[in-house]
Amino acid sequence: MWCQRLAWLLRGRRGSTRCRWPWLPQDPRPVLAVPARCHPTVPASPHCAWQLHQDHLELSYGNTVMHLDFVWLRDHCRSASCYNSKTNQRSLDTASVDLAIRPQAVRVDETTLFLTWPDGHVTRYSLEWLARNSYEGQKQQVMHPRILWNAEIYQQAQVPSVDCRSFLETDEGLKEFLQNFLLYGIAFVENVSPTKEDTEILAERISIIRETIYGRMWYFTSDFSRGDTAYTKLALDRHTDTTYFQEPCGIQVFHCLKHEGTGGRTLLVDGFHAAEQVRHQAPEHFELLARVPLKHEYVENVGGCHNHMIGVGPVLNVYPWNNELYLIRYNNYDRAVINTVPHDVVRRWYHAHRALTAELRRPHNELWVKLKPGKALFVDNWRVLHGREAFTGYRQLCGCYLTRDDVLNTARLLGLQA
Repeated sequence: MWCQRLAWLLRGRRGSTRCRWPWLPQDPRPVLAVPARCHPTVPASPHCAWQLHQDHLELSYGNTVMHLDFVWLRDHCRSASCYNSKTNQRSLDTASVDLAIRPQAVRVDETTLFLTWPDGHVTRYSLEWLARNSYEGQKQQVMHPRILWNAEIYQQAQVPSVDCRSFLETDEGLKEFLQNFLLYGIAFVENVSPTKEDTEILAERISIIRETIYGRMWYFTSDFSRGDTAYTKLALDRHTDTTYFQEPCGIQVFHCLKHEGTGGRTLLVDGFHAAEQVRHQAPEHFELLARVPLKHEYVENVGGCHNHMIGVGPVLNVYPWNNELYLIRYNNYDRAVINTVPHDVVRRWYHAHRALTAELRRPHNELWVKLKPGKALFVDNWRVLHGREAFTGYRQLCGCYLTRDDVLNTARLLGLQA
């Protein structure tokens, strides 16, 4: 009924040179070709409707209501003159788009939005593409699907290790490994020759090895050859590595080559599972841990090794559009002096940090694994905390850090969401 009355009103004003809509501010530029109220689409698309506003298009499609700025709609045009489909790169100079641009005409059919711009250029968008790529669409999605776990959940899932030969020689084995890694943040490869060289070949299957102050591939013993507690026989509490890097290393590889003694089990804790428990129980703690930046520091003067590294960032890092957690920076050994938090916040931060620490230390969240020669472990250092129990005897590990971007690139090329 409303749309019929609107049509009648329009017919009654055919003699006017302009339509003045009382709910829109007056503007000396030409009025849009369509009014800013009810715009049902053709009957074949009952789940889509739209209306124009002064600076954006409001589009309802399926369960998503999108607000699409006109500049955004012009900038993301995928026509041949604006976007190179061979290189998947934008050709349009964004800085050349008039920030006050508005379409002269808008049309929507069952699957497509059509926009005609003042210079006559036509932009076409799939409604599905808009629903996926709009802010509102992204807000409903997760970037990285995961299975959060405690020890019982992981053990009941019976996540299989992947055989080394299958991992190295087949896409199926590699894909299975990466799927496990993406979902759980840890993954194992069995039947690896217990040498540093074979471990290196294994790591290079999925990524470029990241060279750091510890070298490219490292041996790991209790000889205190580096200024780090890890190079002792002492127990290590749960932590993530390289928190003192501006960008912490993404993935860590561990391979036990030899252990002649007792103890030394590896501790693994899903930091995201613990953080989500805090978010659910005390959202104000989660918000504070995601907002307050801290310094982490590594100072080393042992032998010929002289380093002073400082990394800055909050304990919890989230994507701002959907509040999805993507990185935890937790290492009580390397946390520097807290001098980035004002007095009226610092005590609340300590309460929040205590809540997260308590969750990370709950026994049911602890997965203990005995690393043995031939079984390599890959750990998502942005998600899973690791530690170890004290040990006796001679214990030698080798490993490396991997560049996160390259691991995710490998996964996407195999058709996985990463």
